Amino acid sequence: MKAFNDLADFAREDIASLIELATRLDHSPEPEALRGKVLSLLFLSPSLRTLASFQAAMVRLGGGSFVISPDMSIHGLETRPGIVMDGTAAEHIREAVPVIASYGDAIGIRAFAERRSLEADLAETEFSALTKLANKPYINMESAMNHPCQSLADWKTMDDLGIPASGGKFVLSWAYHPKALPLAVPSATVHMAAMRGMDVTVLRPEGFELPDSIMDKARSAAAASGGSVTETDDRQAAMQDAHVIYAKSWSSTKHYGDRAGDEALRRGLDNWCVDEPWFEAARDDCRFMHCLPVRRGVVVSEAVLDGPRSVVIHEARNRMLAQMAVLHQMLGGSK
Repeated sequence: MKAFNDLADFAREDIASLIELATRLDHSPEPEALRGKVLSLLFLSPSLRTLASFQAAMVRLGGGSFVISPDMSIHGLETRPGIVMDGTAAEHIREAVPVIASYGDAIGIRAFAERRSLEADLAETEFSALTKLANKPYINMESAMNHPCQSLADWKTMDDLGIPASGGKFVLSWAYHPKALPLAVPSATVHMAAMRGMDVTVLRPEGFELPDSIMDKARSAAAASGGSVTETDDRQAAMQDAHVIYAKSWSSTKHYGDRAGDEALRRGLDNWCVDEPWFEAARDDCRFMHCLPVRRGVVVSEAVLDGPRSVVIHEARNRMLAQMAVLHQMLGGSK
């Protein structure tokens, strides 16, 4: 495996094999599998689970890792092309990435969307430029429009819980947040659930529709897997017989990069906080999922988050296991 960038790059059978490997490594550890291997971790965006889970994964497989983040450990990095570096930044990303990559056997890169141009972010302009600087296998630890590590862990979580693929109903719901957040997780999640073969509903208020290209990608995956993808602003209809509600905040595509416009659009939408009444039309065993971090009482009520429906901690642990499987395959662990 030379890259783990997008679940769409893999067949469903490949995903199933990775999940099977993740489960096996959990029950039958291989503490020498990656002995002597090093993973370079470049965080241009903040992280808790991604950073900790990758470091834990490498240790459990017998390898090592190091972390580079401008906010944590080094002088400022300049990312703009064609710039005269007479400001505070002492190093350019064009030198930094090749050096960081050269110290490891693979590199993980995390870089959020710039959120100035929707077209540029949909094209993954910044992330693609970074990966071209690294002549090593790479892992997308979250880019402008994708988060494959989270999606692999979420797929495994649903498999663990026996949530059906064919015939399973998956609701991806927008939730209120005081800030405009990236589209990476919702974009990756709608595709993941569609690829798994589920009947997916995107529940969102007007103005928070996901981009057409993201929805088209999910619909294409659903057509291949036997699932479906629809969208609505009708909560009751969306939640009817749902197996899963996956809550996530994301920025308005109508006012992408326009902070004032986005704030005006989300004003008055604070009732989009997942609470127990949301589940009235759902299955009795409907699960609540979220990638974390999550704002209690804003995105979801404490009653739901701390209750039996919530599987967010299970999801978070599966981040480590899913990434162990990816690293095992990428860095040459034993079969």
